Amino acid sequence: MNEKLYEGKAKILYSTDDPNVLLTHYKDDATAFNAQKRGSIVGKGEINAKIASRLFQVMEANGIPTHFIDQPAPNQMRVKAVKILPLEVVVRNIAAGSLCKQTGLPEGKVLPQPLVEFYYKNDPLGDPLLTRDRLFLLELATESQVEQIVKLALQINAILQDFFSQCGITLVDFKLEFGTDSQQQILLADEISPDTCRLWDAKETDPNRRVLDKDRFRRDLGNVESAYQQVLERVLQQTDKRL
Repeated sequence: MNEKLYEGKAKILYSTDDPNVLLTHYKDDATAFNAQKRGSIVGKGEINAKIASRLFQVMEANGIPTHFIDQPAPNQMRVKAVKILPLEVVVRNIAAGSLCKQTGLPEGKVLPQPLVEFYYKNDPLGDPLLTRDRLFLLELATESQVEQIVKLALQINAILQDFFSQCGITLVDFKLEFGTDSQQQILLADEISPDTCRLWDAKETDPNRRVLDKDRFRRDLGNVESAYQQVLERVLQQTDKRL
């Protein structure tokens, strides 16, 4: 019997017979606003596991090291054991969400260049935005790790922008997490899915109808399951061509 090692908002992590391999179970639970809003999205766990598995394979095919091994079940993923760095790395291409609230930028403004931000992965503190100096003060990562993470984040952004563009989807912004393996190599971890990305239908101009991500849950826009399913179908179609 696999031992439960950790349960988060969207996933449960289990041990396996191999100490270097973990099993991730994706849940249907949905949370927003640092878990102040809770609910469930039918089939989300399976959809996100499939999307994340395919996108991790796209990353690996483009030279990005990840923790992904395989997908033994529709709502599960086997991953390499890593020590997660307590950082949420957000890459923004278009102004939306907290960036608009904190700066007054209008939603939908295309940024002159991708913006990479760091947030402290700490629920009790509300996952605050970090300056570089605060990041180093808290010893959350080394300078070389931060340099490597920024480089990887921008590479991942370029890959995802191209990929989603081929899917007819605009990549607005997204959150990444990284971890270190036993050799201290930095690996892309966690997931890439409609839970962690802002995705807009490229052909839709209506600010509500274009939303294909967790903002449909956050903002009570309805049709959450169908939006996630639409992303899955487009990702599967595109990766079938590439992989």
